[in-house]
Amino acid sequence: MELKELRERLTRLDGELLALIAERQRLSEEVARAKRATGLPTRDFQRERDVLLNARSRAESLGLAPALADNLLRLLIRSSLATQEQAQVAAQGQGGGKRALVIGGRGKMGRWFAEFLDSQGYDVEIADPAGPLEGYTHRADWQSDELSHDVIVVATPLGITAAILEQLARHHPPGLVFDIGSLKTPLRAGLAALVQAGVKVASLHPMFGPDTDLLSGRHVIHVDVGRPDAVAEAQGLFASTMAEQVITTLDDHDRLIAYVLGLSHAINIAFFTALAESGEAAPRLARLSSTTFDAQLSVATLVAAESPALYFEIQALNQYGGESLAALADAVRRLQELVGGQDAAGFARLMRRGQAYLQDRAAARQN
Repeated sequence: MELKELRERLTRLDGELLALIAERQRLSEEVARAKRATGLPTRDFQRERDVLLNARSRAESLGLAPALADNLLRLLIRSSLATQEQAQVAAQGQGGGKRALVIGGRGKMGRWFAEFLDSQGYDVEIADPAGPLEGYTHRADWQSDELSHDVIVVATPLGITAAILEQLARHHPPGLVFDIGSLKTPLRAGLAALVQAGVKVASLHPMFGPDTDLLSGRHVIHVDVGRPDAVAEAQGLFASTMAEQVITTLDDHDRLIAYVLGLSHAINIAFFTALAESGEAAPRLARLSSTTFDAQLSVATLVAAESPALYFEIQALNQYGGESLAALADAVRRLQELVGGQDAAGFARLMRRGQAYLQDRAAARQN
């Protein structure tokens, strides 16, 4: 066959593959309906395991790399789960006849919550001076009208969230109020004002980005600020999803986030800063590759694309942030000393200690 004919055949096969994937998605929707009708959970880990093992075995018999089949099926399973989860959320319809207001709804996470609440049947209103969001009622100033909504989400930049929470307290809204800030100690006064005003207030930290379409394996942290009824109601918003929900205190949240976000961000910022200031031109390094370097570069690229203002707030406004940065600086200093002193035994101890810690963490995640 000529090259042109081969390419045309590949194009036809690509179309057939996409048609099969579309059919698989339609079947996933049918599976979601069947699961809802019988009360079965959205995710079935045994079924996923069977699908992946079967795919690897089938691929091997066809002369394909099992890893290729595994990766492809994992991608399709994720897509199917997202379809089923979204169908479950919509079917639950707990927002039917209720109203929600998202203050800062034009922001990325504000938009995510607007769409999430809309999918549950809430009549969603957006309050954002940046302008309207297509498909939603808009008000430029959230204080310009009544606040009788069933849910009010504060999805504003961290630097102004505390003031908005305090202003909300003066309005005494009757519905559930929660912020989605990455840090909580800077919001202490605003959250306390809402509690004192008798408002049903919680504080959420969605541990995922605005592009997330599947909540399985994702965490939503609920900070209890003294209204356990508000925490329970906020948890209910995610009850029909596969998100893992965690309840914590305000101070524990920020102490942990100093490592979970602050440390991980700092490592990647230090990584791309060291590269940028190394004197090695990007085209020279681009010709080289290693598994570890490529993996780190991939994460660092995502961090570099994020909002500098948000990432600065996460570092600068966390009262526990200095602890994790000091730990990072100390770790780098010790590494320099071990390498500079040709201390192979000390270097090995450092590696073994890290390995043991990571194994303990992995075991804790499984329990």
